[in-house]
Amino acid sequence: MINRASAWELVCEYTQSESLRKHMLAVEACMRAYAAKFGEDPEAWGITGLLHDFDYEKYPTEQEHPFVGNKVLEERGYSDEIRRAILSHADYSGVKRESKMEKALYACDELSGFITATALVKPGKSLAEVDARSVRKKMKDKAFARAVNRNDIINGAADLGMDLEEHIAFCIEAMRGIARELGLAGTGSNDPEKHTLDV
Repeated sequence: MINRASAWELVCEYTQSESLRKHMLAVEACMRAYAAKFGEDPEAWGITGLLHDFDYEKYPTEQEHPFVGNKVLEERGYSDEIRRAILSHADYSGVKRESKMEKALYACDELSGFITATALVKPGKSLAEVDARSVRKKMKDKAFARAVNRNDIINGAADLGMDLEEHIAFCIEAMRGIARELGLAGTGSNDPEKHTLDV
């Protein structure tokens, strides 16, 4: 049975890192929000976001990720649409981003990580303290979150047909909806008794 619960089980089976799990949850939230905005299927888009990096911890090289994951997803009956979108989020995969879902996944991937990094340096470590302007400011600081390719964020928004500022604000809002699961609801909200990642 392919649904959100089985997708999350797959994430947990392959990924032990809490920060990587949270990254996938963040991308899922952004994808669900964009699906609703574009009148698409939030479940399919959400699952695509949730699973896009599920194989990364075990298979991090360009030779393996996301190709190993693609084989696993095929064996488990995931659709061509979902698998193609996940393949397309890696620039080196040779799979061109064509559908709206593929473009949204690429646009949300690096940006959601950058938004998380921005929230974590705020005094309260909260998404409530982050806005598009503060993210744009951090993007100009080359030393901050150095691993994140700024051009991927800029080009991803453009390819999706979104103004960069609007895209950033949209993803912040989507992530705020699951701030607790992401550990970004503010100081004191990271108490494991108060929430669980297993949503």
